[in-house]
Amino acid sequence: MSIIVYYLLLPVVYFISILPFPLLYLLSDVFFVLLYYVVGYRKSVVRENLANSFPDKSAKELEVICRDYYRYFCDLFLETFKTLTISKATMLRHCSVAPETVELFKRLHADGKSIILVMGHYGNWEWGGNAFSLLCPQQLYVVYHPLANKHYDGLMYRMRTRFGTRLIPMQETFREMVKLRGEVNATALIADQSPRPDTAQWVNFLNQDTPVFTGTERIASKMNYPVVYVSVSRIKRGYYTVTAEVLLDKPAGAAPGKITEIHTSRLEADIIRQPATWLWSHRRWKHKRINTPTPTETATA
Repeated sequence: MSIIVYYLLLPVVYFISILPFPLLYLLSDVFFVLLYYVVGYRKSVVRENLANSFPDKSAKELEVICRDYYRYFCDLFLETFKTLTISKATMLRHCSVAPETVELFKRLHADGKSIILVMGHYGNWEWGGNAFSLLCPQQLYVVYHPLANKHYDGLMYRMRTRFGTRLIPMQETFREMVKLRGEVNATALIADQSPRPDTAQWVNFLNQDTPVFTGTERIASKMNYPVVYVSVSRIKRGYYTVTAEVLLDKPAGAAPGKITEIHTSRLEADIIRQPATWLWSHRRWKHKRINTPTPTETATA
């Protein structure tokens, strides 16, 4: 049955991908009305996440962010489909890379340094990867979690690799990076998902005790590649810009937990600056810390 549904939906997905942007966003407006006012998709989750993250904001302010989030979420959903057929020139017109960021990556490449890119579900991370692959000299590898359905996974694979990006399954990350040591490349990890509480590092993130994946830190320490934070900020509807900054040049010498603290703090600053463009409908805080934090842990967090 799932394969039948897939092949029925595939022409619809391709039709959406070839729509001119004005029609694409008109369709997004329709989806917004259905999702926000009719279906109410995960609205309780979004509202709870926003209220806990911004305790100083009024109910009216939170509702404005909530509504803006659903508009952004619908745009993001359709923009992802657009990746199937969008041209290189149009891609770069809608998702630019700041000139100083291109120069940063060119300099790191000229120095022969492979790098680790860390980012969050912020802005349009899918388009950000495309723009990087089109403009920056490093071969980009994106760590991803394969979908259980091989047909939908194949569709996502095609979208993400159209402009030269390559994918590494999450469970094979370190092994593949070791294999690629002879190549100057960039490996991107999205580090704001919800890990198991017993394997996470706990930090204060958006006013909440939050578990964070330590994979970025562990891999960076072992490979000793510079850790670069990447931000894909929304300029206006349908337009984004990619910026980046080096967080640590030699992560092997960093104190335990420091890398995780730094990149989580940097993402938090982005979210506070542009709160509607982070993935609020994700159940980010579904896990609670098992043990009671000690004074030292509390101070560190």
